[in-house]
Amino acid sequence: MEPNEVHELHEHQERAEKDHSLRPVTFTMSLLAVLVAACTVLGHRTHSEAILAQAKASDQWNEYQAKKIRQNETQLTADLLSTLAAHDANAQKLIENYRQHADKWAGDLTSEQEKAQELEAEVHRAERRGSRFDFGEVLLEVALVITSITLLTRQRSFWYAGMLLGAIGIVVTASAYLLP
Repeated sequence: MEPNEVHELHEHQERAEKDHSLRPVTFTMSLLAVLVAACTVLGHRTHSEAILAQAKASDQWNEYQAKKIRQNETQLTADLLSTLAAHDANAQKLIENYRQHADKWAGDLTSEQEKAQELEAEVHRAERRGSRFDFGEVLLEVALVITSITLLTRQRSFWYAGMLLGAIGIVVTASAYLLP
């Protein structure tokens, strides 16, 4: 940085300290910066929730598949035993036992599938909420930039536009909590 630029910045700072008309603008910028930070944290947490829910859903589908494989193998074993020429009482009890297990697991499969689908729905909800937080964050960041232009141009229209975009960003962020 050139020495004359440093001196010029120092003069601008002195003038800004005396110019109280820009205090609301700087306060608005500070508030928008805090809101951007909060929105960023909420977005990151929500995306983390979606990742964790996706892992749980995958685990649930893995359990469903394991039970489905176990049911199919048990049913196949029962079918094979029934086609053999063994007609003693122990073989019949074994076949009946396998079929009972297969029938029981059929009910378990429905329960496992419903749990997995609920977890997938939770993933979708978290992703939609995260997207809202991301969009709100973008709006708040743009509002902060537009508001900061007021300091350079001294035109209040940028401040008003920044506040309007900031309000829209707050509404979008808050709407993440209203999603079903």
